[in-house]
Amino acid sequence: MLYKISSEPPSKKIKYSVDSLDTYGKTRFSIGNVAQMTRVKGRVVGIVAICATILCLNNGIAMAEPRHGIAMNGDLALEKGFSALPYANPDAPKGGKLVFGESGGFDSLNPFILKGRAPWGIRAHVFESLLGRNYDEAFSLYGLLAETVETGPNRDWVEFTLRPEAQFSDGSPVTVEDVLWSFETLGTVGHRRYTNAWEKIATATQTGPRSVRFTFKVKDRELPLILGLRPVLRKADWQGRDFTDSGLQVPTGSGPYVIDKMEANRYITFKRDPNYWGRDLGFNAGRHNFDEIRYDYFFDQSVIFEAFKAGEISTYREGNAEKWKNGYDFPAILSGEVIKAEIPHARPSGMKGLVMNTRRAIFADWRVRAALIHAFNFEFINQALNGGGEIRRSSYFSNSTLGMEAGAATGQVRALLEPFAAELLPGAVEGYTLPVSNGSERNRGNLRKALRLFKQAGWAVKDGIMQNAAGTPFEFEVLLKSSAREQEAITSIYIDALKRLGIKAYVTPVDNVQYFERKKSYDFDVIFNAWFLSLSPGNEQMLYWGSKGVTALGTRNYMGMNSPAAEAMINEMLNATESKDFTAAVKALDRILTSGRYVIPIWYGATSRLAHRAEFRYPEKLPLYGDWSGFLPDVWWYEE
Repeated sequence: MLYKISSEPPSKKIKYSVDSLDTYGKTRFSIGNVAQMTRVKGRVVGIVAICATILCLNNGIAMAEPRHGIAMNGDLALEKGFSALPYANPDAPKGGKLVFGESGGFDSLNPFILKGRAPWGIRAHVFESLLGRNYDEAFSLYGLLAETVETGPNRDWVEFTLRPEAQFSDGSPVTVEDVLWSFETLGTVGHRRYTNAWEKIATATQTGPRSVRFTFKVKDRELPLILGLRPVLRKADWQGRDFTDSGLQVPTGSGPYVIDKMEANRYITFKRDPNYWGRDLGFNAGRHNFDEIRYDYFFDQSVIFEAFKAGEISTYREGNAEKWKNGYDFPAILSGEVIKAEIPHARPSGMKGLVMNTRRAIFADWRVRAALIHAFNFEFINQALNGGGEIRRSSYFSNSTLGMEAGAATGQVRALLEPFAAELLPGAVEGYTLPVSNGSERNRGNLRKALRLFKQAGWAVKDGIMQNAAGTPFEFEVLLKSSAREQEAITSIYIDALKRLGIKAYVTPVDNVQYFERKKSYDFDVIFNAWFLSLSPGNEQMLYWGSKGVTALGTRNYMGMNSPAAEAMINEMLNATESKDFTAAVKALDRILTSGRYVIPIWYGATSRLAHRAEFRYPEKLPLYGDWSGFLPDVWWYEE
């Protein structure tokens, strides 16, 4: 059977038409039919020319070679038949139980929709994708559910061939029909993060018993990799159910774990599947070593830390440098039962800080945002909360080769920015750096600069109140989760500084449910947010910074930015064939984002501070991305 997407818009259900397949799973051509079609068009074409054309088409298809993986740029680091990922220990023993502590709760087991809150572990442990990622390369994928991946010379299509042994945990095979249904469903009624790629697909075709091809409408070299990472769901699980409704019905996946026990908002456990179909793959050697992985949910981080000290939790990531230095003197540390590990990484810093929502009129003017950044006394706050031990995020891709360089843009980066010079904010081309204070609490120099910027934007202090010409006071709300103690401490110091400018800012703490509902609908003035960025940014950048996110719910464009220049740089990234072109486009994007002054950045760590029980081990060889996805719990193990 051959399935093709009809020309209906993505918002509608896809209809499938049926053609025949030849012995090799390719569409049959009829020379007579081709000749007839050319006559209808009023053209006279010799049969030899027609045959030659068909042979050329077939040769063009044959030129593409199925491979065991695909890299975004350059070639794959691992050869076909590799025995294990470079940072996995294939001799790691199986067994043991790992317990994580999570803040908040969950009320859904469907992590693929906007509605509800699902445990992170479901996507990580239960569902698999066609390809899997090697976190020791910037962005390379290798066969998982699919044994091969094939693309055209210009990556205008991609074809995956499923492994014959791939199956779901109930023993049913993973089929092309499951793939087609999953991608269509996620792309049309799933979470917003799936729709961008789906809208770029022209046709989805079954080309053989285990093969499926996606042809693209647009030029986007990352699309084959994005589709390779899409989760594959079991179609039969959702028959007679509304996919958009969250609920607690246990799903069936093809991954190494199955959901064992759970109680909404309290805990969920995953049990290693002894019949996991992929346990003998080289890609999985030394991975998925724990018999049980459990997530316990707590009110806030302070409670999680106390549970870790008491031995109820296996690991704890510490985000505070001062606490890491002076707060780990409890008995289990002193006895050696708990080990403090510092794990370096080479990934970008990403961005984390106070996000100003430009959908609100008071934040629409970049000079206002610049003034609020000047009023944030980073050096004083860092000293007060971290003992001065943290590094500030200077841009979105700092700590990596993708980050913007100091001073004016030059060379290819400048050439990419110049066509958009009229819309870019000051600093994008000529260079931008965050303000630095002298470290004192008063921060007088930067507050004077803030006042000048406010004045340029039409605001001035009258009778001790910052107000505009109409007498409207400048005030805003900072929305926080009630459990976010560190963010509350940062905001409290900041609000005290804003009082000196006549600005009224106040914190509204809410529970997790309210917080996420307001966040995803952009119902806030200011929030804390973190964007974790990789060494190979791509389509997800449009979800973060694209103009659709100004109004479309469920994106991560929390600041509400609308920048044609930023979208142009993302398109340059997606279509770059050379590393230098890709890097230049990311550096240009970094300048646009940073000079946009949408976020008041806080700190980041160049290493992960990870405390863990001594019986939990990890390989000496660390992945390029360090303590990130694909590391804990993927390649850890239990050993007395």
